[in-house]
Amino acid sequence: MQPMPDYSISVSEQLKSLTASGSLQVDSAQMDVAKSLDRVLSHLKQKRPAAKSSALGWLFAAKKKPAEVAKGLYIHGSVGRGKTMLMDMFFSMAPCAKKRRAHFHEFMADVHNRIAGHRLKFKNGETKQADPVPPVAADLFAQAELLCFDEFSVTDIADAMILSRLFSELFSLGCVLVATSNVEPDNLYKDGLNRGLFLPFIDLLKRYVDIVSLDSPTDYRMEKLNSQPVYLVPLNRRNDMAMDATWAHALAGRKASPTEIPMKGRSIHVPLAVDRMARFSFEDLCDKPLGAADFLAISDRFDTIFVDRVPKMGADKRNQIKRFIILVDTLYDHSVRLYISAEAMPEELLIERRGTEGFEFDRTASRLFEMRSAEYLSQTHARRAAE
Repeated sequence: MQPMPDYSISVSEQLKSLTASGSLQVDSAQMDVAKSLDRVLSHLKQKRPAAKSSALGWLFAAKKKPAEVAKGLYIHGSVGRGKTMLMDMFFSMAPCAKKRRAHFHEFMADVHNRIAGHRLKFKNGETKQADPVPPVAADLFAQAELLCFDEFSVTDIADAMILSRLFSELFSLGCVLVATSNVEPDNLYKDGLNRGLFLPFIDLLKRYVDIVSLDSPTDYRMEKLNSQPVYLVPLNRRNDMAMDATWAHALAGRKASPTEIPMKGRSIHVPLAVDRMARFSFEDLCDKPLGAADFLAISDRFDTIFVDRVPKMGADKRNQIKRFIILVDTLYDHSVRLYISAEAMPEELLIERRGTEGFEFDRTASRLFEMRSAEYLSQTHARRAAE
């Protein structure tokens, strides 16, 4: 049996304890956000228990006096500043019997499934309620009076069009929202299709949550990466596991998924990506018919790239050699942070040096060495700060 969480402690108290022990650095920006989270905790502790909800709750919602809702919190800031860590602390301390934490896109997928299910019931004559949003919101609130979202980011028009109505219902029922995001509310769904229809949600959000920025000067995720080796050799199970561990450090609890970079009439497949970070195998980049324009698009889209299992290359791999040279040149020119597992050290990857190709690969080997230096890695950090 797991121990009960200590609801008497606050987020700021736990943060002070961790910094006092040396587990964390003192960070005033994190402490400011922790105090805002404590304010939400305090309201949740004072809030009287909600009335029991039922499947017919939406029928009586209009007759009930609006609930006195504890104002939530929307935390935005760059990656690696500690938003997920603070959310971990807050969620474990939240004194709610019914609470839910999810990535925003996961939550919205659930919402769309529930709406589709309700519409099917209406079609089959199982309910007379044509509008699915009120009963879906009531069901969601019956399961979670506190909603915590990681990575709040609106990219899908179907999500954008329903958010205002859905959260109007949820907030009116007394739902409290706490979310983290890389973007401030005014930039949500920026340049999205029919964005004008989405703007009422931003106004609604500002009424029911406080907006705070986590502007810590330190990117703790990149600090963790700085302590990781960027060039692993040779190719073996141990170094495969080391690459996985470094990737996990970089993810910092986020979920990577495949994506596509659109090109003219086609696209570049990215096996794993999250934010401005991607992971490829050597085959993904050098066995496929990719060229300078493709590698430029990749370097524009990502500032941290992992490449697994780079082999030694002989005369039978001339196309792969040329692509690898162009890839490294492009990533180097754009100050992209590169993590590689390889069969040999850079100067030994080309089995036989001949002519122009040999001279070019000497430059590639030199750049691979330089890309491991503290000076180069500081350039990649500066690039992130400027974007």
